[in-house]
Amino acid sequence: MRRWIVAVLLVGAGCQPGSATIERPADSAAVGRPVAEALIDPHDMTPAALDSAIRARQRQPANTMSVRGADWLVRDERAAEEQPERMLDSIGVRPGMAVADIGAGVGYHTLRLADRVGPTGRVFATDIQPEMLERLGQAVRERGLTNVTAVRSGNTATGLPDSSVDLALMVDVYHELSQPERFLTALSRAFRPGGRLVLVEFRGEDPSVPIRPEHKMTLDAMDRELAPLGYVRIGRYEFLPWQHLAIYRPPPINPTPR
Repeated sequence: MRRWIVAVLLVGAGCQPGSATIERPADSAAVGRPVAEALIDPHDMTPAALDSAIRARQRQPANTMSVRGADWLVRDERAAEEQPERMLDSIGVRPGMAVADIGAGVGYHTLRLADRVGPTGRVFATDIQPEMLERLGQAVRERGLTNVTAVRSGNTATGLPDSSVDLALMVDVYHELSQPERFLTALSRAFRPGGRLVLVEFRGEDPSVPIRPEHKMTLDAMDRELAPLGYVRIGRYEFLPWQHLAIYRPPPINPTPR
């Protein structure tokens, strides 16, 4: 398996301990066929609210990792570095829930979620790249799972039906959304009453976290960007070695007919 390690500090003939940066392979080129952005109308925000949200962002979204970097998503070290089982324990995934694994990639968290929600639950595994979904589908078939639905998403369209999920999970994904304001506005329609959004992001405040800066987020930036969209942080955990875990309540669904 390829290791995506880049030395960023060289002294003399060798690297100093702790000087390696894990680089998520990224690719700015569009991948796959164009996606219809019409499943959920992402334009419900007023122009003033959208402008406020865009101004609050103050950053350029990172490039999306292409399928060529998929091995990084299933690296052996990931369990220790990100503690996925403990993370899922903390957010209360239970049997019978409907969960969206947004930016699911090859299904690293999807498979764990499917086991937790059980046969009476449902996991919507979404990704913008069909190649990622193909690999995810293969993993689902090999496991014999019948409670996973693969969903092609877009830059502003989630691909999720209205009022379909109890929880939406984005692990190292939010910072790559090219139009986060419109995507999260569309996502708000997918939540059932009492639904929650969980963001897991590498800590931007901590220079010792060995991840490229554009693939990190500070907690303050996450809160600042989501607040104009109506998302309110209701919880956080900081037990993960390198990542923030933040839980948000989505805005009320706009009852105005579309």
